[in-house]
Amino acid sequence: MTTASAAPHAVPFFIARTHPDGQQCDAWPEQPLLVSLEQGGIDWPSSCRNGTCRTCIGQLASGQVRYSVDWPGLSAEEIASGCVLPCVAHPASDVVLEMPGI
Repeated sequence: MTTASAAPHAVPFFIARTHPDGQQCDAWPEQPLLVSLEQGGIDWPSSCRNGTCRTCIGQLASGQVRYSVDWPGLSAEEIASGCVLPCVAHPASDVVLEMPGI
């Protein structure tokens, strides 16, 4: 008798939380974090939406993201220190973002 193994299920969405205000929303892996934040009613600064103006820059306190562009408008040092541009960053896990200017 053979049994079929269950295919692993992809997580349909992650949770994005903002700090220090504690707001949260669903964060869909197929769309930028900024779009998920806006759909979740979270007011996050933005302008260009292509990773160049840096208006939306925040700090990734926890979690992982992947970028939809090769050059996300951040230096290697900024990325290493946890800076993130939600307009071009897609969640790869649950994330906590520090609000800009905090």
